[in-house]
Amino acid sequence: MGIIKPKYAIALHGGAGTILRNKITPAEEANYMHTLADCLKVGQLLLAAGSDALSAVVATTIALENTPLFNAGKGSVFTHTGGHEMDAAIMCGQSLKAGAVAGVSRIKNPIELAQAVMQNSQHVFLSGGGAEAFAATQNIPVETDDYFFDAYRFKQWQQVKNTGITQLDHADEKKFGTVGCVAFDVNGNLAAATSTGGMTNKQYGRIGDTPIIGAGTYANNNTCAVSCTGHGEYFIRAVVAYDISCLMEYRGLTLQQACDKVVKDKLLQMGGEGGVIAIDKNGQIEMTFNSEGMYRACANDTQSTVAIYS
Repeated sequence: MGIIKPKYAIALHGGAGTILRNKITPAEEANYMHTLADCLKVGQLLLAAGSDALSAVVATTIALENTPLFNAGKGSVFTHTGGHEMDAAIMCGQSLKAGAVAGVSRIKNPIELAQAVMQNSQHVFLSGGGAEAFAATQNIPVETDDYFFDAYRFKQWQQVKNTGITQLDHADEKKFGTVGCVAFDVNGNLAAATSTGGMTNKQYGRIGDTPIIGAGTYANNNTCAVSCTGHGEYFIRAVVAYDISCLMEYRGLTLQQACDKVVKDKLLQMGGEGGVIAIDKNGQIEMTFNSEGMYRACANDTQSTVAIYS
């Protein structure tokens, strides 16, 4: 029997690595599961109604950015100076067009700005004040510092702000707080989107893999769509998202084989931890990680899954 091709497919993540089971209450775990399911439903309903993959990944990522549970948008961690620097990227598998922003501070939904860069500018990647100036020309919503304040994130920052240490979202539990979405629509088109608040107490305008096309985000109708989450420096060096696509295109690997080789072999040998969500040109989904778990959910026209631990 051949592969059964679904009408549509979607997958999302809220970060790889997990809060350890002994440090999360049943109520907290249920809240994560419920929120992941709600965000998944946003994109799933769009795809079921015939919307394109690009619209689905944007809407789903916005939903993830709007919850403080994940380190993106409203839930972004604090930088060394007590502010927020957010990154995001999007790519269309049909046209291979892409848009990305890095180091933006006041943008409510950075993925919207990344989409505007892709669709309404001559560029792919804008950063900092320039990206925010462009946002003003596109009427992209902005928010005050109060909107991005979260007591838990603030406590995380307070613990390390005077140490010079840059830490992950949940350093002691090794949770990498990025959000992302990949989708396959009824016309066979793919898209990927990723958004993050970066690392707690980060300095010097540090940028991870999320907004780098080919490292943290990639989509190509000939192969797959990928969104990554993990220790960004390793994902940049391994060019994770594009490497998965390349293994499929040039070596003929399946999506599962390519994801396993990059995430469970190549990354591990380098010392990198994290995971990916991916969908291939046939609508097949993979959610692969080498950490204890990954906040994740996926669905097609016949079934859905929501999970945290491996």
